[in-house]
Amino acid sequence: MLPAHIKDLVERGGLFVINDSGGKDSQAMKVMLKRLIPHRQLLIVHAVLPEVEWDASVEHIERYSAGIPIIEAHACKTFWQMVDHRGMFPSPSNRQCTSDLKTGPITREIRRFLAAHPEFGGLVVNCMGMRAAESPKRGKLVDFKRNERNSVAGREWYDWLPIHGFSTEHVFQLIKAAGEEPFWTYGAGMSRKSCIICIMSSKDDLTRAAELQPKVYARYCHKEIELGFTVSMTGKRLPEITGIEPMDLAA
Repeated sequence: MLPAHIKDLVERGGLFVINDSGGKDSQAMKVMLKRLIPHRQLLIVHAVLPEVEWDASVEHIERYSAGIPIIEAHACKTFWQMVDHRGMFPSPSNRQCTSDLKTGPITREIRRFLAAHPEFGGLVVNCMGMRAAESPKRGKLVDFKRNERNSVAGREWYDWLPIHGFSTEHVFQLIKAAGEEPFWTYGAGMSRKSCIICIMSSKDDLTRAAELQPKVYARYCHKEIELGFTVSMTGKRLPEITGIEPMDLAA
């Protein structure tokens, strides 16, 4: 059942954009929205992250798109170009990877799509899969709000977190009930589907990522030495955390 304010936006013919990383939360949100929103009012947007994104992310998104249009959002720089320019990795207090490589490019593509599709009247609901159970910070997020910054020049923009109150168990149940499979990394032992090596990753996830993607892991390790700056917010270098020494990239 849709909340009354969401139902009103559907009836007004608004565009509902599914931010899809390919992870479990995006997928569960997509399962739900495919049932509740007319497909002609749905759009999937994926921020492409070259060299740091898990293999087959786009293919997984396409597999369960049900024919909904998919737009790939590309940043004007890569993760590694961003790191080299700043001379450090992103941090929890300065998550430039999110703003520059995901949020910014996705916002740009939504604006372009709206401009090219006047049938939506500039009305857009940007749907994101953040959940309160993920962190205290995300627990404080409101699940629906008007985005004043993007509501300009004939554009009416809302941000909606459709699964904000869902548990991890509920997320996997939704995926299973829809007859879908979660992204392959969950079965391989990862608890999250973010970048292969993420500043927010746990020790177990970093260790498993190092085993699954040794070349990517090695690149991060060597970059830590080059910059004198660690990926992890613990301040420890990756080999200290995982117990795995990186391969020689020149070999």
